[in-house]
Amino acid sequence: MSTRARNFFLFTLLVNSLTSAKILSSPAELVQTEYDFIVIGGVGNTAILLRFSLTDLAWIAGTAGSVLSARLSENPDVKVLAVEAGASNEGIVETMAPFLGVSLSNTLLDWNYTTVPQEGYNNRTLSLTRGYVLGGSSTVNLLTWNRGADDLWDSWARITDEPGWSREAMEKYWLKSSRLVSPADRHDTTNQEEPSIHGNGPVQVSVGGFPTELDGRVLDTSKMLGGRFPYTVDLNAGHFVGVSYMQSSVGGGQRSSAATAYLNPSQERGNLDILINTHVTKLVQTGSWRGWGKPEFRVIQVAQSSEDAPIQVTARKEILLCAGVIGTPQLLLLSGIGPWQDLKSLGISPILALSDVGQHLTDHPAIPIYYAVNSNSTFDRYLRNDTLFAEELGHWEQTHQGLFVDSPGNTQAFIRLPNNASIYESFEDPSSGPGAGHLEMIFIDGFAQFGSLPQPETGNFLTVLAGVVTPLSEGYVTINSTNPFDHPLIDPAFLTSPFDQYAIVQAIKDIQEFLASSPWNGFVLDAYGDLLNATTDDAKLEYVRAYGSNINHLAGTARMSPRTAKWGVVDQELLLKGAEGIRIIDASVFPSIPECHIQAPVYMIAERAADLIKDRYHL
Repeated sequence: MSTRARNFFLFTLLVNSLTSAKILSSPAELVQTEYDFIVIGGVGNTAILLRFSLTDLAWIAGTAGSVLSARLSENPDVKVLAVEAGASNEGIVETMAPFLGVSLSNTLLDWNYTTVPQEGYNNRTLSLTRGYVLGGSSTVNLLTWNRGADDLWDSWARITDEPGWSREAMEKYWLKSSRLVSPADRHDTTNQEEPSIHGNGPVQVSVGGFPTELDGRVLDTSKMLGGRFPYTVDLNAGHFVGVSYMQSSVGGGQRSSAATAYLNPSQERGNLDILINTHVTKLVQTGSWRGWGKPEFRVIQVAQSSEDAPIQVTARKEILLCAGVIGTPQLLLLSGIGPWQDLKSLGISPILALSDVGQHLTDHPAIPIYYAVNSNSTFDRYLRNDTLFAEELGHWEQTHQGLFVDSPGNTQAFIRLPNNASIYESFEDPSSGPGAGHLEMIFIDGFAQFGSLPQPETGNFLTVLAGVVTPLSEGYVTINSTNPFDHPLIDPAFLTSPFDQYAIVQAIKDIQEFLASSPWNGFVLDAYGDLLNATTDDAKLEYVRAYGSNINHLAGTARMSPRTAKWGVVDQELLLKGAEGIRIIDASVFPSIPECHIQAPVYMIAERAADLIKDRYHL
């Protein structure tokens, strides 16, 4: 057992002695090795935490896995095993205070994946943040809650030839997954949200609860400019174009995650076992379905280190693979499922040829744009002064009010390219429809370090994080090792498509136009850094290549397609094509990348998957 695993094992023994929750810290503790469903939330070992509470601790799968574990275990006759890495968020203030979410990257709560060198970003490697903690990435993300355009869901219905993925059919899962609550400061939210289009689900959602000096200016600019920058009261009504107040998965000034919303209420159920600190190392073929030659998978292998002898566990009904855009294709490949020649080159015996496994990886490329501002009220002062920071943190801990109740950004915009954009001479519109944007802007009242530029030692700033939400660049996730404890190779291929290059330059020009309008007079000073001299399109593109980043919206490595289509990895019901016994439920199945932040769509597909499973087995 590795030192990391051993330390965590000892820590878990202490935790288990202080809580009545049914937690298994080792496969050796399994009382049974057969369950109705096995939910695989990740494939990695758990990290011991530096900060934690010794009361009310909980552990479980990531975002989609949390939903499935909770929904399936609602039936007391159904036995569910959740196998997951990741530690509890309880008592870790960085996972609870929304403002501190930006501090969770490259920590023990992050998988700490990195890309291969990115040609589009001057061969730089980028960090990819994925949650290594209870609730998965819903515990470490920046909380933005976007359901996606109506056009997005209708396009998925067309791509998959399945009306069950349409906006009309998916509406109930939007309503079932979340509910709108008052912001932390309980201010009047008239014309900032539309309560009638929200539901009554477990995830709490609100607009910002700590107004900033940017908010009014952003909305005034939108109303003044109109045109490509219209004001939209509530993007989650389904028309995802315009400038709006951002909605986030925050309730009562605290993060609302898959852990807090779905799993805490489910944890004491006797039919739900939770196995932590454990890798799923392989999906095991157990036969051929009804003698037709279709491989059947009902068994998983688990271990806590590469030195351990794997233990097998059986799913009587289904294995539910929710390991994420990176972990899902990695486990499929390790199990002999994927591109035939790639498997044979690694000495893996091919079982099922699916050439799309790990392919079509997509993410939203992004660039932070910084301006010096005439203000003493930005959050920059807190980042430079430990005393002020500690005082503000103490204020949040005592009252759940103040700066820390929000992710660093209260307003966002989704903008379409100009109708006469010259790029359309070479590319068709890649968006799902006129109700979806091509570009995103998030307005932040301070210097938000999303790229390689360090926090300036003096001055006050605003940041506009710009992204392309309809990228055409595609990469891959693959493996160059048969050791399941090794990280895979990850290549999102950022900015390799000319469309993406054009669009990111247009986003910079849109930001410059937006901030040059009269509501910003006397407030915005000069652009910061090399952007100041990037006066041509070519120079702007070089600026992006030097400082560009991503928004951690990885998708598409196990795409959903019609059942009879030769492309894709899963069918319309998320069942692994050409096999029996495996269903995949995470962002890897997205047939196209959403033109928005993706956590709400993940919850929605997980809710629908739970219903599909219940219907199939009459639960």
